[in-house]
This record gives sequence, structure tokens and C-alpha cells, in this order.
Amino acid sequence: MTVVAEKHEAHGATFRELADGRRVVDEYRRPERTARAVRNGVGVVEMGYGVVAVTGDDRHDFVDDAVSNRVPESDGTGCYALLLDPQGAITTDMYVYNAGERLLVFTPPGRADPLVEDWSGKTFIQDVEIRNASADFGVFGVHGPTSTEKVASVLHGSGSPDPALSFVRGSLGDAGVTVVRTDGLLGEEGFEVVCAADAAGEVFDTLLTRGLNAVPFGYGVCETLALEAGTPLFDTELEGYIPNVAGVRNALDFDKGCYVGQEVVSKVENQGRPSQRLVGLLPAAVPDAGAAVFDGDAAAGEVTRAVDAPTLECPAAMAYVDFGLAADEVTVRVDGDEVPAEVVDLPFHEGSDRSARVPRYVVADD
Repeated sequence: MTVVAEKHEAHGATFRELADGRRVVDEYRRPERTARAVRNGVGVVEMGYGVVAVTGDDRHDFVDDAVSNRVPESDGTGCYALLLDPQGAITTDMYVYNAGERLLVFTPPGRADPLVEDWSGKTFIQDVEIRNASADFGVFGVHGPTSTEKVASVLHGSGSPDPALSFVRGSLGDAGVTVVRTDGLLGEEGFEVVCAADAAGEVFDTLLTRGLNAVPFGYGVCETLALEAGTPLFDTELEGYIPNVAGVRNALDFDKGCYVGQEVVSKVENQGRPSQRLVGLLPAAVPDAGAAVFDGDAAAGEVTRAVDAPTLECPAAMAYVDFGLAADEVTVRVDGDEVPAEVVDLPFHEGSDRSARVPRYVVADD
């Protein structure tokens, strides 16, 4: 459940249910206008992360041994990482933050409980405690080209954090907050403001109405802007895929020691070419997720998601296609018909910050 439902309702919100049963805002009125307002200024969205707290003397080594990236050792820093199965497939993505005497792991909705269960069964004699702390926090994303000015106009006790995935502590009004610099999730400068759940109402009001004004937006606009920014998301582009195929190289440290799935990731890297790659499509109409992509008469891939992109003023889609696909034009099945689509490199839109998740691929002859 959103921690400030009444305030969202006062702004005309409609809601959706996440994988873990919580409700978050789906849309406010006029989502296309809202999307453009975020692109041109700044907006605020309540995030539905799962939050896992890891404490104990061995917390750093335990989490570092489990995930695909190096967990930072300094308070105030974070990383983007993956948890893989033995076949190298992504079971969750996450942001791991070093918050002094604990690590806070931000997961997609519905992944906190499975992560707690998995890790709790692997602690053995290590001094590690793991719990689902999702209900303890409110988390608000602040995104747009003027988001730095927005945060600076309301944050007391610290300046805006920099670089990406670093954070500072301060206050908004009477509420203590932690402010994280994001890694360009929506293709714009961005921050996430983390507070105690019982302070979330005050924080939300402050972010919307004090200092530089901001527009509220929901998950629908968030996902649309993420697609325009070329950001693969867990539910649609990451879950079950090998990281080399998804191109999320920012989540991998290839010099890191062993972790589950590392052997598969290294093997694909050493072979120099994954089986598929993630590309952008500009189709003549909006296809459904799962729609087939054809190169002539041959099947070439599958759409992961598609939208009418307000920034582009045309349909846009992401698709996994054969890695060696050379065609600039393909066709996509829409309502039983094949419509033309231009194949383009991601991102579709270059805003005030580039998403760190934009797929990148390295082949042997690079």
C-alpha cells in the first residue's frame, strides 16, 4: 500500500497493485501532459520498492559474495547489482546502499520476501541478520532537468549528492531524509528521497509544493519515460535473461570473484557475442508485449513492451532480436497484421542525464 494514499487521491490518482500486493499510483489526470511536464521540469513519483535491511559484522562480505557487482565499503555510496541463478539468469536486480551499520537493498516489488528467504538460508555461521524493512520507509523519486534545483530548494543540512548512487542525509521541513542521486533511470537528472513511513506525507507535500514546484506522476508515466530513456526494467526486459543479453554492463564487475551465475556470464563474455540484444523499434502502430518481430519471412525477435511515446510523438517499443540482425527495417505483428518498424539504437531520447542501464554490448572484434 502507498504510504500517502489520501494525498494521491486528492490529486486525482488511479492506482494499480504491485506484485507484492501493495498499491501505488498508476496515473494522474492527463498522463501525456504529465510526461511532458517531467521532461521539461520536475516531477515526483512514489516508488514501490521492496527494502531489505542487512546488518551484522559480516554484512558486507555476505552481500558482496552474492551479487554481480562490488558492494561499496564506504557509508554514503551504492551500486546497481544483480542476483543470478546457477544458469546465469537474472532473478532480481537491486540497488545496494552502504548506510553505515547496515546495508539497504532496494528491490523490485515482490522480490524482497524471496530475497530475505534465500539469503537467510545461506548465512551459516556468519554474523548477518536479514529482514524485510519495506514497511519502514517511504521512497519518492524526483526526476526532471530541474530536479537538482528542486532538491536544493527544500533540502536542509546538506547539498545535493553527486555522483550517481551516492547519498546525503538532511531534512525536509521537520522530517529527516536521505537523498540519493539516481543513475538516470528516466533519462533525466534524478534523486530518490527516503524517509520514515510516518513522515512520508510531510515529505510528499514538501516535494510537490515548497521551493520549486513539481508535478506528481505515477508508474504509467514512469515506465513510459523509462522506455524513452532506453532503461530495461526487471519485469519486462531483465527477469530470466542473462546479463550479457540484456546489456546491463553497469551491474557487472568482470574482475570480481565468484558469485552464483558468474561462470555463465564470464563464458558468454569470453565468447564475444551473446545470442540476442535489446534494441529500440519505431513501429507504425503500438504492438503488444510478446509481439513477433520479423526480418523478411524469418522470425527475428520479440517485443518486450511498447507505448505511444509522448516525447517522440509516435509509437516506440523495446525488443529482443537476434544479435546479428543487420536490417534497419523489420516488421512487427500488430492485431494479426505485420506493420513496418525502424530498428534504432537505444535510447530513444537523450535528456538531462543518460540512463546507466542503456544496453551496451562488446563483441570480440571491438
